Amino acid sequence: MSIKARYQFRFYPTDQQQQLLAQLFGCVRVVWNDALAICKKSEKVPSNNDLQKLVITQAKKTNERSWLSDVSNIPLQQSVADLGVAYKNFFDSLKGKRKGKKVGSPKFKKKISQQSARFRIGGFSIKGNEVYLAKIGNVKPIWSRELPSAPTSVTVIKDYANRYFLSFVVEVEPLLTVAKNQSIGIDLGVKTFAVMSNGEKAASPNYSKKDRKIRKLQRKLARQQNGSKRREITRLKIAKQHNQIADTRSCFLHKLSTKVVSDNQVIILENLNVSGMVKNRKLARVISLQGWREFRVLCEAKSEKLNRDFRTINRWEPTSQTCSCCGYRWGKIDLSVRSVLCLNCGNEHDRDENASKNIEMVSLLGGVSFCPVEVANPKGRHGASARP
Repeated sequence: MSIKARYQFRFYPTDQQQQLLAQLFGCVRVVWNDALAICKKSEKVPSNNDLQKLVITQAKKTNERSWLSDVSNIPLQQSVADLGVAYKNFFDSLKGKRKGKKVGSPKFKKKISQQSARFRIGGFSIKGNEVYLAKIGNVKPIWSRELPSAPTSVTVIKDYANRYFLSFVVEVEPLLTVAKNQSIGIDLGVKTFAVMSNGEKAASPNYSKKDRKIRKLQRKLARQQNGSKRREITRLKIAKQHNQIADTRSCFLHKLSTKVVSDNQVIILENLNVSGMVKNRKLARVISLQGWREFRVLCEAKSEKLNRDFRTINRWEPTSQTCSCCGYRWGKIDLSVRSVLCLNCGNEHDRDENASKNIEMVSLLGGVSFCPVEVANPKGRHGASARP
């Protein structure tokens, strides 16, 4: 069974193409907002066909929206279809049919936000190294790799820092490859991003320098007048710093997830409550920079692509409170303690390595929780000696 994948490439439009794309983004945004306004006033969400007649076909005949005819009709129709999907996800989330975090209702699009327009088959074509977009012309993306199959759609994206991208959706077949190792457990952290049960460690990139620049620029932005040119220049500087952090993080996570999924048949992570952890105001910023959730999504997607077994264990499993050798549970230990000496078996454990081994063990045991070993402890009530 084939699966869908997304391939994204950057491109540099000419000045004329930038004007045409700005016009296209504006039309797509207006059609979305007009359709959303109608949906909010109606007791029942109209069908896509009815909305398209109202906000596209009939709107083009009016003086206020006659300029909708200057752009391709396909992205406008796709904007209405995307609104229908957004409402479906919202209703499914309310009814409990959709897994994961609750999805909010669709919102109006803003001019200063990221802009996008999607072309289906018929609105674009690939000719050699160029991509033709209807009523835009030929653009030359930077092909960093070949597309595995013919794309079914392409999305033109303009991000906050005014960078342009082409995002292709293609169908790929799962690869049947042999893994080097049977299984691996991964414990995620802040300073050391990932500690694995085989003893390997992956250090997180240092985002502190760029993060300090963002804080400084944000304070400057707060003092500047709304709508001024200098405020817009500062906003672009902030967006570029955010993009640099995001690109560094994305590159790191892609390389790490590819290595982990390629080398192991079973990948096991802990089901962390990231949304709850970021409520801690002292750790919220550094946790948000790590991208734990993004790493899990990448591992899960690549596991499906390479026919691997991706698993998660319960977040309440005492992986940091139990000896991975003898199973003795010594209880909670402060986060500043990085090394633990088990007073039952005498083995000294690195806190994160011990947790990663327990994560792997719990999953392979079928989610069975640890059974604490009761032993006489002459050295105190706790079964561990904490070492900073």
